[in-house]
This record gives sequence, C-alpha cells and structure tokens, in this order.
Amino acid sequence: MQEARYTLDDLLTLMQVLRDPQQGCPWDVAQHWDSIVPHTIEEAHEVADAIERRAFDELPGELGDLLFQIVYYAQFGREEGRFDFHDIVHVLTAKMITRHPHVFPDGHLGSRRQGVAAVDVDTSAVGQRWEARKVNERDSRAATSHLDDIPLALPALSRASKLSSRASRAGFDWPDHRGALDKIREELAELEVEIEAGHQENMNAELGDLLFAVVNLARHLEVDPEQALRGTGQRFERRFRHVEDAVRESGHPIEHTDLDTLECHWQEAKRIERGQ
Repeated sequence: MQEARYTLDDLLTLMQVLRDPQQGCPWDVAQHWDSIVPHTIEEAHEVADAIERRAFDELPGELGDLLFQIVYYAQFGREEGRFDFHDIVHVLTAKMITRHPHVFPDGHLGSRRQGVAAVDVDTSAVGQRWEARKVNERDSRAATSHLDDIPLALPALSRASKLSSRASRAGFDWPDHRGALDKIREELAELEVEIEAGHQENMNAELGDLLFAVVNLARHLEVDPEQALRGTGQRFERRFRHVEDAVRESGHPIEHTDLDTLECHWQEAKRIERGQ
C-alpha cells in the first residue's frame, strides 16, 4: 500500500501552525520579513550547489528548503492582509502567460500555438519580446531608470552583469568585445598607479572598476561571469587539494614547502585534469 503523500495545502497548514502565537514554534513566531532574507539567499545557493555537483538525490530537499522560504513570505503577507500563497501563484502564472505569447497566443492558459514546433520558433525573437515586455512592466510601475528593480542583494558579479546588460540595451556600450578589452587594460593601468601610490581607498575603487570591466567583457563573449568564476573556484579547489596531498605524502607541512615545489605539484594537477 502506497504511503499517503503530503500536499502543498499541507505545507501551507504547517506554516500556519508554526507561526501560531500559542501553539507554534518560538523561533518561527519570532521571524519577520528581514530575518528570513539571508536564509532565502543561502537556500538558493545550496540549490545551485547541488545542481553543479549533480547531487540529484539531494535536490528535492534543497528545492523544498527554497520553497519553504516562499511559504514563509506568503504567511507574512497573509498575516498582514497583504497577499497569500495563492496570490503569488496567480500573479506568477498571469505574468508568464503574458510573457509567452508565442506559446499562449490568445493570452490565457488554455490557448496553444498551432502548426509550429517549439524547436522551429525563433529564439532570438522570443528573447527580444521577453525583454520588451519586462521593459513595459517596469514602465507601468513608473520606473525612472533602465536600472530600476535590479536587486541590491544579488551576488556582486551577477548584479554587475545585469547593470551592464541594462545599460547596453539603452545604447551605452562598445560595438564589440575589443572595447571591453581596452577598458580592462585602462582600468588595470589605473589600479597599478594607485598601488604604487599606496592609496588604499583608491585601490578599492579601481579594483572594483577592473572587475566591472571584466564583467562587461564576459557579457560581450556571452559568458556568465558568476558561473565562470564558480568554475574557476572549483578548479582551484581540486588543484590545491592535489598540492596538499602531494606535499603530505612527502612528510613536510605545506607551510614549510618552498614555492617552486608547490608550483610543480600545481602544474602536475593541471596535467592530470587534461589527461596528460
């Protein structure tokens, strides 16, 4: 006999009970809009981590933890009479239908495109329409800048990429990647000047400018800078662990090993990755 499974309604009931001032959990009762935000960001990163590690057995739990954050906000909204979970579902569904006229031509969930398979739809045109509709939505909210509604809480590289993309769509951009490369060289030279001068505050600003210029280059090369850096971090970790293991086998602490030896082990790790 198959075990009965919990439903979304059960999850919403669970949250209501946890938040009940009399019978709920003291920790959950004490939470508020701002206190949950760090947990939401952390859970989103844990979902991304599970996917990158291809830990699909962990993914249902991680996705559940992320969904639980949305249920939290829905409960806050319900308690304050602002909105509830069903409002979230309705607004999301309506927005996605509006943004996909190539799928729902009559503007409702029951309509369907006829005669053209998804693989034959022009994806570039779809992307342009998607961005145009997002612009219209921002305009309807009395937006004053192309950079409105880019969340401050995004990871810095992701936010820089979005800022750069929005500015580009407004016409503030180089014709091709060569302009971005020249900007990187310019910013690097300015950073070197500040390093020589020893101006810590200026070094901080110039290093930020250099990183932003690199993000611009990534956009021109159609590379996601956040994913690129995460990939580099993972490669660095693998190679450094190899260095640690190699030094450990020699019986010497890594802190007392000369740099030439460490570099030799590092290059060996790179050769192993390349299958050489």
